[in-house]
Amino acid sequence: MIRTMVPMFLAASFLAACGAADEETRFDILIVNGTVYDGSGSPARQVNIGVTGDRIVSMNAAEDAQADLVIQARGLVVVPGFIDPHTHAREDLLDPDHNENANYLAQGVTTVFIGNDGDGIPDRPANVRKMYEQGIGTNAGFFAGHNQVRRSVMGEENRAPSDEEMRQMQALVEDEMRAGALGLSTGLFYTPGSFASTAEVVALAKVAARFGGVYDSHLRDESSYNIGVLGSIKELIQIGEEAEIPVHAAHLKALGRDVWGQSGDIIALVEMARERGVEVTADQYPWQASGTRFASALIPGWVRADSEEAMFGRLDNPDLKDQIQKEMEDNLFRRGGKDSLLVTGESEWRGMTLGEIAEHLDMEPVDAAVEVVRAGDPSIASFNMDPPDINAIAIQDWVMTGSDGSTGHPRKYASYPKAYRDFVAESTLMSMEKFVHRSSGLVADSFYLCDRGYLAEGRKADIAIIDLDTYQPVADFENPTRLATGVSYLIVNGMPAISDGKLTGTLSGEVIDRQHPSCNP
Repeated sequence: MIRTMVPMFLAASFLAACGAADEETRFDILIVNGTVYDGSGSPARQVNIGVTGDRIVSMNAAEDAQADLVIQARGLVVVPGFIDPHTHAREDLLDPDHNENANYLAQGVTTVFIGNDGDGIPDRPANVRKMYEQGIGTNAGFFAGHNQVRRSVMGEENRAPSDEEMRQMQALVEDEMRAGALGLSTGLFYTPGSFASTAEVVALAKVAARFGGVYDSHLRDESSYNIGVLGSIKELIQIGEEAEIPVHAAHLKALGRDVWGQSGDIIALVEMARERGVEVTADQYPWQASGTRFASALIPGWVRADSEEAMFGRLDNPDLKDQIQKEMEDNLFRRGGKDSLLVTGESEWRGMTLGEIAEHLDMEPVDAAVEVVRAGDPSIASFNMDPPDINAIAIQDWVMTGSDGSTGHPRKYASYPKAYRDFVAESTLMSMEKFVHRSSGLVADSFYLCDRGYLAEGRKADIAIIDLDTYQPVADFENPTRLATGVSYLIVNGMPAISDGKLTGTLSGEVIDRQHPSCNP
């Protein structure tokens, strides 16, 4: 693990410790006079925090205790480093130009989960080794990915696995769990995960359950594409019951006008399951626009089966043209129409809506979408959620903050400060202590991270110190890569990653081994 030490010039950002305390009370870092929210959901209190090595060793330190570095936090809030349960940060963490993960650090996030939506980590041993060798700015926990596992055994085929193929997939999930995975992740809306039956998923989830893992899922349908969002919630709960595993709904939403207003029914299904003893949680990002690609949003799953070549063959088949066009038009309606889809990925069409592209190409919108897919299928923002549903989901005790951060969407750079602004500072939806809990302690509890998520003695020293007056989302859909503001200091495993509002370049993140957590008794 590379751990870049704090440069000497940063010492000016800290006050020299004073007092006559003996060696036993000396700390590496002392945080004094801050308003502390410990992640439990309890109201704030005024305590001083002592850090030695990578651990919090005192939640009641004397203000004049000796320390190598003292952070004066008067007027600031001190909270656990936020834990993002759903990101797409794997490639950034592997890239030496982006492995600092600055976009998450600037939001106060100290831990990200990767391998979501069934993606997993291809070539995990080599990629985890690379993260350790070059260093990472945030901690990273990873999932075994159903899509990755299925693809490695069955390719993109739309069929059930043979008994031997199922045994191979179960063995691969077991390998990932033994390597420290948080659990099993699926993307049942995407190929090839969409070809899997519930029974197939249950069989694989049972493997993760043996290791104390969690089942995390991009639901089969967040709208009305196939079984509907309510049917997908029922499937999630069924998997939890049959596999005897905690289940988690990724980026929970009611996507598209067909299902607006169904948040109450979603919540009721989850509450009933929880009353029966099923552990059900979810995460949510605070945006009206989701993020995906044109192909996933508009082209039917059966058309996308097998391979890209096969997909284009079906799109070019005159015998299938009318059926595909009708289904794509239905999907476009669900997504809110041609003006609700904005190209955000690298493309000649970036910054344009599908309506604008169709006008430029002098084509019908669905035909224009196919042309854009042929040219590279860029990521899009899809404005398809209703604020009352967002708010109703946000306030549930089992819902946590997440970003689903993807290239071109501001949620990758701004979800946490936006959630704070939308739900706490500019509304009465939730208290500050609830916001902190849903962004830290709730995530740690739900995914069984026994040494993070709270400000408590013995926990890892992942600590954010935030100026709430300036804690703001700056990224937007026109400028999606602007860093958030307001995080004055950020400590990752006992090392400053942000000091006086500036990134330090410290790479003190760890790859979390869920099967061998280093927790104090």
